[in-house]
Amino acid sequence: VYRNYFKNCTSKAKLHGKTVIVTGSNTGIGKTTAIELAKRGARVILACRSKQRGEAALQDVKRESGSNQVVFMQLDLASLKSVRSFAENFLKTEPRLDILINNAGLFIFGRTEDGFGMTFGVNHLGHFLLTNLLLDRLKECGPSRVVNVSSGAHNWGTVDFDCLNTHKDLRIGTSFVAGQRVYADSKLCNVLFTYELAKRLKGTKVTCYSLHPGVIKTDIIRNTSPIFQLIALNVLRFFMKTPLQGSQTTLHCALQEGIEHLSGRHFSNCTAREVLAKAKDPVTAKKLWEISERFCDL
Repeated sequence: VYRNYFKNCTSKAKLHGKTVIVTGSNTGIGKTTAIELAKRGARVILACRSKQRGEAALQDVKRESGSNQVVFMQLDLASLKSVRSFAENFLKTEPRLDILINNAGLFIFGRTEDGFGMTFGVNHLGHFLLTNLLLDRLKECGPSRVVNVSSGAHNWGTVDFDCLNTHKDLRIGTSFVAGQRVYADSKLCNVLFTYELAKRLKGTKVTCYSLHPGVIKTDIIRNTSPIFQLIALNVLRFFMKTPLQGSQTTLHCALQEGIEHLSGRHFSNCTAREVLAKAKDPVTAKKLWEISERFCDL
């Protein structure tokens, strides 16, 4: 019954001669997205933190897509230095960038190398810096796209600028509930970032989209308690998408013809959705952009 509810990307676009970056592509929907794009002829850059897991994924993606136009490049989104060195390395070695898919996401406590909350640092800040460092190349290769994988959890998020200023994090506390809420906050940041980015890209040939992939059976909850994992998997299993089903909205935003006028919008199940007022508030979006610039020394 639920199978019919999941929509598929219907674009037949071929990507020969195009280059795509997918962050967090060693597992889950990121890996499936990479396989699907490689099958269409794209040169796919797997941008992952772990060299070992990234190189293992590289072999899988090559094998399953039948393409040898797949490259692993190390990227640790929890380190602004790593983001800068990835961008520098990419710009030196790769002449094109047509699609940037900011897919990596986690919820985990702790701090990044630069002292930011880990969930905020990886889910928002690392991707914010990466996108900004690669924008000129995206503009040169236009029409091109930026796709930010968010979550329906953004509906429960808030952005506490006082907390960001004082604690370099979206909220304080290490309870399970605080962890869930900071994840939702970071996903709201993804939607606001996309909204503001679209404004700044007006008049260029770059468009951007955020999306909710659905509830996916992946290992994103690997850092949570075993009890939560058990409950979550049992309660949600009827609604869960496979990674292939979960990658469809990402593929839609990356490939679908004729959605350029929807730049900045949020998608779910391959359809543009209305978001709550807080997720498209121009004041919050601009403020988040400015504090992110400051945090990244841009």
